Amino acid sequence: MEQLLSSLQHNPAQNFFLLAGPCVIEGEDMALRIAERIVNITERLQIPYVFKGSYRKANRSRLDSFTGIGDEKALKVLQKVHDTFGIPTVTDIHAANEAAMAAEYVDILQIPAFLCRQTDLLVAAARTGKTVNIKKGQFLSPSAMRFAAEKVAEAGNRQIMLTERGTTFGYQDLIIDYRGIPEMQAFGYPVILDATHSLQQPNQASGVTGGMPQLIETVAKAGIAVGADGLFIETHENPAEAKSDGANMLKLDLLEGLLEKLVRIRKAVLCNN
Repeated sequence: MEQLLSSLQHNPAQNFFLLAGPCVIEGEDMALRIAERIVNITERLQIPYVFKGSYRKANRSRLDSFTGIGDEKALKVLQKVHDTFGIPTVTDIHAANEAAMAAEYVDILQIPAFLCRQTDLLVAAARTGKTVNIKKGQFLSPSAMRFAAEKVAEAGNRQIMLTERGTTFGYQDLIIDYRGIPEMQAFGYPVILDATHSLQQPNQASGVTGGMPQLIETVAKAGIAVGADGLFIETHENPAEAKSDGANMLKLDLLEGLLEKLVRIRKAVLCNN
């Protein structure tokens, strides 16, 4: 476990790592099935892998949106994924008082993009001693993420990752400025490209976020080509039936082919550097 986590540090000479899984934990069987599929793929391709699943979705457009199966129940599912496959897990936290609770079950605490400036949340995550993945706010420049990282570091924790997930472009779209990846890498932490949330189309009239999953491959290829340390991909067996963010998730059956292409791109980049 420690060896895998150490491989997530910024190192342009190694393969990219992957954070992938469903948007939210919908049940134990589903989580274990998805984890097993991805473990088999990533082991073959030698991609360090972290299972991702939110134990609760706190940022929803509508009150009737699915938020989770219960905090403790979902966190125990994440722990079972960890114990079953020997892989790290990551989940979002939304308030300072959730940090210690989630840290008992997972290896990496993720700060949602909308909350990346919340000092109490960042400090609480840092003090657990867990790796902290901070997603860049849609409203922030890449350079401004230095201050979010500094809050965690100054709280005594330098196990930090930063994630690019698009920048607000008008009311209902996001764009990715790939210049931000090397800009954030200059802070000394690994930088991840979120290839699925970057393709969201928020603020739809229906109150359900849209997306452009047909561009996931394009976005992911570009991210690896510019040197992203890792990729974040939400994936589901049947995105049309997913309980959260189905509009921008990758169908699980497409993941292996995509990763094979990305590994080849990574090797080409390394050969030319």
